[in-house]
Amino acid sequence: MFERIGIIGFVENTRVAETLVRLAQFLDQSGLDFLVEEGTGALTKLDLGSRACDRAKLGDCCDLIIVVGGDGSMLHAARDLIGSGKPLLGVNRGRLGFLTDIPPSELEPQVGEVLRGNFVTSKRFLLHCELWRGSKMIGQGIALNDVVLQPHTSIRMIEFSLEIDGQYVYTQRSDGLIVATPTGSTAYALSGGGPIVHPSIEAIDIVPINPHTLSNRPIVVDANSQLTIDISPSNQVEVQVVCDGQDSMISQTGDQVRIRKHDRCVELIHPKAHDFYQTCRTKLNWARE
Repeated sequence: MFERIGIIGFVENTRVAETLVRLAQFLDQSGLDFLVEEGTGALTKLDLGSRACDRAKLGDCCDLIIVVGGDGSMLHAARDLIGSGKPLLGVNRGRLGFLTDIPPSELEPQVGEVLRGNFVTSKRFLLHCELWRGSKMIGQGIALNDVVLQPHTSIRMIEFSLEIDGQYVYTQRSDGLIVATPTGSTAYALSGGGPIVHPSIEAIDIVPINPHTLSNRPIVVDANSQLTIDISPSNQVEVQVVCDGQDSMISQTGDQVRIRKHDRCVELIHPKAHDFYQTCRTKLNWARE
């Protein structure tokens, strides 16, 4: 199914390193061609030789990318490799593992099944975020999980107004706003009281963070909606715009944040038995009979 496999890991700890070594050994013993991202290779201390590959080129050189780490590692990889269009498979060495769903104990059999063609896929859209100051765009980012507006260095509330497709929705004072994809609906948006949205649904989840007016509730809109958020001039603190909890931009009063669906999507590969609801039951500790 896949002629060359790429391996990438982000978290520097011994558990990730051990799993990366096991994965490389398994692929090698199976006679499969693979490349390892340079930084990942340094983490494992493997003698890679010609198998080391620059991160920017990994997606262009491989047919499948295996990500070892937590969900944060998968978010990072998805943004870095979105231009390649190559599918991603996750081996979980983090906490929850909504996106990296192969457990280390099942590494060899489940990866082996995937490489034999026994898998399912899901396409996940991303958000494209732009920060505008007047007529000039001063920053942009992409997010697989969410774009979050929050105070930068203070616990004060922030004020902003929201428009969707040019229609005014509200002006709000709160601790911030979460704009999430269905993928991100089980992350920060869920902690903020937002609904879980099945990954197959094309929708954007908009969740206020501790709004001053309790009637400001989460809303779900079409994924093709254009969101415009104006940072109120009355704010006494800087507002931080954060993509996937990893990349951030600092806005000023009067700035405008524009969010829309990204032109590209990410393809995730799961083992054949993957079940979204079972994942929810397991990861979120839902009651069982």
